[in-house]
Amino acid sequence: MSLTDPTSLSTSELSHRIAVLRDNIRQITEQAASQSGAADEERNAERLAQQSDELDILLKEQERRLNK
Repeated sequence: MSLTDPTSLSTSELSHRIAVLRDNIRQITEQAASQSGAADEERNAERLAQQSDELDILLKEQERRLNK
């Protein structure tokens, strides 16, 4: 699921999505530790970067809401 507008999420949806992304990042990290090869490393790095970018966006939105 790709996120384009975090402001459209309810607070509970935002929290849930943050939890999902954190779990995805944990799983990607575990997979990367068990795999070898340049192609695997590149694919995992791309997935990790995408998930991390989305998590950053959601955390900023969560922080914005908390500071209202």
